[in-house]
Amino acid sequence: MRYLLLRRAVQLGILACLGFSSLDFIAKGDLSSSVWFDTIPLSDPFAFLQIVLASLSIDAAVLSGALIIAFVYAVFLGRAFCAWVCPINLITDLAAFVRKKFGFKSSKFVILHKNLRYLVLILCLVLSFVLSLPVFESISYIGIVQRGIIFGSVSWLFVAFVIFCIDSFLSPRAICSHFCPLGAFYALISRFALLKVKHKAQNCTKCYKCIEICPEKQVLFMVGKESKSVSSGECIRCGRCIEVCDDDALVFNILDLRSKK
Repeated sequence: MRYLLLRRAVQLGILACLGFSSLDFIAKGDLSSSVWFDTIPLSDPFAFLQIVLASLSIDAAVLSGALIIAFVYAVFLGRAFCAWVCPINLITDLAAFVRKKFGFKSSKFVILHKNLRYLVLILCLVLSFVLSLPVFESISYIGIVQRGIIFGSVSWLFVAFVIFCIDSFLSPRAICSHFCPLGAFYALISRFALLKVKHKAQNCTKCYKCIEICPEKQVLFMVGKESKSVSSGECIRCGRCIEVCDDDALVFNILDLRSKK
């Protein structure tokens, strides 16, 4: 459970840095826009795009912060934001645990297409331009939850409860894997990120524990078939598959510089 514990430490650590006034020397702001060490601006690039389309103007400081974040995830970390930073992950992981523990089944009335989140992404950008309003930022459950935690309000508890119920009783991973436009955005820009999960077919015993636990099962299509790194931007680099693999068939890989035989 080393990656799970590390992810929780990172998620809670970031929220603590943003939430405690005694840590203002480290960070000020929230996950949408913040300044670290009174020097480094960091901005959500998807929020930045919405603001640009809504206002038809560009703020240099916000632009620089958005470029930093986009560069880090696109080049190095992939869609790691969803597993290592986003507070919604805490809720959906709990819902997944409860769902598995009690054997809850999906509602036959709720069928969500895997590409729905990309349609929501496009819709958010189009409506931001048409309505002159950053649409997703205005209603973002991510923003409500993280600002509620950071600033100590209680309204986020209702939103968290709704998300928990949807993922527990209606459809597994409905919010993060099917609906979230921010997750779709990071999936699109992180297709060629260096950090990847690599599958070693020679070690695999085809137990498929990794696929069972993976929140984005489609990215592990090579398991039991061929040695290959996960190339899909939809992988959230959570490390769950690595943790449950008893055969050392899955590992994190930055660059495989060994020649292929």
